[in-house]
Amino acid sequence: MANFKPYRINSISEIHQLMGLPKPHHPLISIVDLKGLRNDTGIDAVIFDMYVISMKRGCDGLHYGQQKYDFDEGLMAFLSPGQVLRGEESGVPPNLEGWMLFVHPDFLWNTSLAKKIKKYEYFGYSTSEALFLSDKEETVINDIVKNIKEEYHSNIDKFSQDIIISNLETLLNYSERFYERQFITRKVTNHKLLERVEDLLENYFLSNQQVLNGIPSVDFLAQKLNISPKYLSSMLKQLTGLTAQQHIQIKVLEQAKEKLSTSGLTVSEIAFDLGFEHSQSFSKFFKSKTNLSPLEFRKSFN
Repeated sequence: MANFKPYRINSISEIHQLMGLPKPHHPLISIVDLKGLRNDTGIDAVIFDMYVISMKRGCDGLHYGQQKYDFDEGLMAFLSPGQVLRGEESGVPPNLEGWMLFVHPDFLWNTSLAKKIKKYEYFGYSTSEALFLSDKEETVINDIVKNIKEEYHSNIDKFSQDIIISNLETLLNYSERFYERQFITRKVTNHKLLERVEDLLENYFLSNQQVLNGIPSVDFLAQKLNISPKYLSSMLKQLTGLTAQQHIQIKVLEQAKEKLSTSGLTVSEIAFDLGFEHSQSFSKFFKSKTNLSPLEFRKSFN
């Protein structure tokens, strides 16, 4: 019977042992070939205490957000330490190909990537928000991974870590570029998501949910859309130039202006109606967006 409690993996050696592979060439980084790999460990979910980058082929039926993916080529997924990776419901597909790159955080220590890696937001995307690669893009990625593999399989010297780190950073930068391309090529789908974001915010305030639950959060929108918060913000930023949080703030500001200009409610009452816990917080928010206090804005309509 499968173990439904996530199994935690702390080291590269443990990964190799679990997969029945020879001992790793390097204790802190490894690339595992997925071809012929079978999920016979009885483990349903794994937590890796390391960064995981994977490229897969032969994952028929995988969905991207709410739709089936439309690329026949490879797809990439990214996990940061502590995220849960769940197995395929029907086990590993028989035609699965590709690789998984494991990087322990200790490998990045005292390098340019130690802090910089946190800026790559796709490590916070869910696995259903994979990066779909064209043939040309896949070749670029595979060539970089080949360089990394050849380097750590060679004799380790004082240059090895810097060369591998440089290749890793190149890999991450290309992945970011290809995600940008994906946001552009999926504009129809993304525009539908934008419409749903606007509808969710409109309905939230129309039904006065903010009175009970406060100002809507990015997590609330992402949960309703069944996508990750970071992917939602990245998609909206690419499409509109604004993050999900900024979209929420715009809606709150619209509601505030409407109430200040068309009602006789006090500033405190409006703050409460909009989901603010304190009127001072509302006044500070309003002035930061308009350079006017709520009362000054109201006076401009009288």
